[in-house]
Amino acid sequence: MFVTGSDPVQQGLVQHLNHPGGNLTGATTLAVEMGQKRLQLLRDLLPQAGAFGALINPVGPNVEPLLEDVREAARKIGVSLHIVHASKEQDFDAAFSELSQKKVDALVIGTDTFFNSQSAKLGARTLREALPAIYQYREFAAAGGLMSYGGSITDAYRVAGVYAGRILKGEKPGDLPVQQSTKAELFINLKTAKAIGLDIPPALLARADEVIE
Repeated sequence: MFVTGSDPVQQGLVQHLNHPGGNLTGATTLAVEMGQKRLQLLRDLLPQAGAFGALINPVGPNVEPLLEDVREAARKIGVSLHIVHASKEQDFDAAFSELSQKKVDALVIGTDTFFNSQSAKLGARTLREALPAIYQYREFAAAGGLMSYGGSITDAYRVAGVYAGRILKGEKPGDLPVQQSTKAELFINLKTAKAIGLDIPPALLARADEVIE
């Protein structure tokens, strides 16, 4: 049983989504494909912004679709996009220094397992840099990042739990189609917004699943 934000076929976990075959099945969450929505949320917050940054892991498994996604989003909303890279913690200083030099107005962090493990540090770093930023998981916002928006891990595990019960009753994993959790969650750190001098529009606050104060 698995829960993943990547394509399980590309990962080699299953042969097909509708009929996995073998001994694995599970659930996927909205992840890589959410880059455009994250950039749009930042744009909604900063309608006058002209330059955005994107932090990408250049050796991550989803680097190409991530880059395609954020570049298309930047083109659609008419802003310049500066890509910076980090594949280890030691790269963060250079990445944020470059973002500062480019004078970007906000930052979107590309979905990546390495960045997942660094969510708290990235959240604290963006707060220290007074840089409006958005990532995938609540942990980022809870640590000082401005916003997080991504697929609900809780909902994905609920789907996986239902499947686990069916398998325990005798069904074969390979016969159960991989299911996608389509629930997305928005978290906004209001304390961070105030600290960096931003007013969150009431309409955006109303859309949030949780406002962290």
